[in-house]
Amino acid sequence: MDRLDHLEHLDKHLVDELALVARETVRDELRQQTRKQRRRAALYAASGAVALYAGAALALALGLALSLGLPDWAAALITAVVLGVVAYVLRGAARPSASRPTAGREGELAAGRDQVVGGTAPGMPPGGMGPAGYPPVPPVAPGGGTGAVGGPAPGTAAGAPPPPGIDPETPHHRA
Repeated sequence: MDRLDHLEHLDKHLVDELALVARETVRDELRQQTRKQRRRAALYAASGAVALYAGAALALALGLALSLGLPDWAAALITAVVLGVVAYVLRGAARPSASRPTAGREGELAAGRDQVVGGTAPGMPPGGMGPAGYPPVPPVAPGGGTGAVGGPAPGTAAGAPPPPGIDPETPHHRA
């Protein structure tokens, strides 16, 4: 029995040693990756700063060229409009392509306009309010049945199980 306790102690020591080595290896690998990414991020930041100054110099040159034939205020206004258009185009280019319909996707979007992943589209907006801000009408009377006073329908119990063949977990949609 004493021999098994000794082996158990060795196993625990080995597991601890392996965990320590694995931890140090992962830590060193993450340090190296972080160092590379930090350098890359610094180069991107410097590139962006230089591009910003280049764009400012280009805008200044455009304004000065326009001011040769126009009043200064008109040249500045035209330069601002050109920069605004360039910013708008760049913003549009930065958006994901899934949000912009292309010629090939327009037919696909028109065909699947009313489809929702997993079934049919809900009949009301996600806020829970129906059309014109009214709450949705429940599919069953508040009493749970179809009786005249809101109670269970004649011949059924309020807590009766559903008829055989109908799974109570699946959603039911009206046609």
